[in-house]
Amino acid sequence: MVASDLGFAVGPRLNAAGRLEDMGIGIRCLLSDDPVEATDLAQQLDELNSDRRAIQAQMQEQAQEKVGQVLAGLQADALPFSLCLHDPEWHQGIVGLVASRLKDQLHRPVVAFAPEEEGSPRVKGSARSIRGLHIRDVLAHVEAENPGMIPAFGGHAMAAGLTLEAARLEEFKQALERSVSLFLGGEMPSVRIQTDGEIDASDLGLPLARQIRELGPWGQRFPEPLFEGNFAVLDRRVVGGAHLKMVVRAVGGGEPLDAIAFGRLPEHLPDENSVRFLYRLDVNHFRGDESAQLIVERILSTTPEQGLV
Repeated sequence: MVASDLGFAVGPRLNAAGRLEDMGIGIRCLLSDDPVEATDLAQQLDELNSDRRAIQAQMQEQAQEKVGQVLAGLQADALPFSLCLHDPEWHQGIVGLVASRLKDQLHRPVVAFAPEEEGSPRVKGSARSIRGLHIRDVLAHVEAENPGMIPAFGGHAMAAGLTLEAARLEEFKQALERSVSLFLGGEMPSVRIQTDGEIDASDLGLPLARQIRELGPWGQRFPEPLFEGNFAVLDRRVVGGAHLKMVVRAVGGGEPLDAIAFGRLPEHLPDENSVRFLYRLDVNHFRGDESAQLIVERILSTTPEQGLV
């Protein structure tokens, strides 16, 4: 087990309990000395995580539709500095995940709202921000400029939570847009991604993937290497209902490699002979075998003006 296993396998299951039901399930699972009890609790956590994924997928699809409605007809120079989304059917435990995914996609701060509880006149929001914009300070500015608008809020630079009267959602949206614009100096946020460069096609394989894995654990101040390169996509399919699994080959030659882009679908691939990936090189374990695998973080068109996904 490596740090990424905790982050991508254990963490989401523990997290799902707190989002959907009772976080105590996860705590009891971690503290249990009884293998039978721990296994039963782990199964409950896995089921909750499956429920979480289903709810999130539905909310994510609805959020994409709302974003499309907001952006329809807008010119590039008229795009908003921020986005606020709300749906009376959304689950308040999942809105943060939706906001985070949209923030990554659109590179703008996003606040997603759901009802505080059934029949309540209030909504609870979860905000996710981009590097260089302290979202908690932005909310503090909104409240200072509009006393009483936000009854309760808190958080840090990249994420925050807040409570709002549902009737003031539109007012809050406009106030947030003004504050974000002020904090960004009127300059639209731009995507800046630093990578560790390209890997020669002859080095793309299991030996290097193992070396990188053994150099961990990686973390916030010691990030795992992020590489870039052009690849031909030899095969593609959807796995887990929401992830793009591919077989690719580096444009410079070499052997075919497995690649996976979480949360992407075949339509996210540009219609070109080759695509550019920002990726991490990892070791994939499957039925006792090990192989090198690309974990694709971004899919870029080789035509620069087409942007990235």
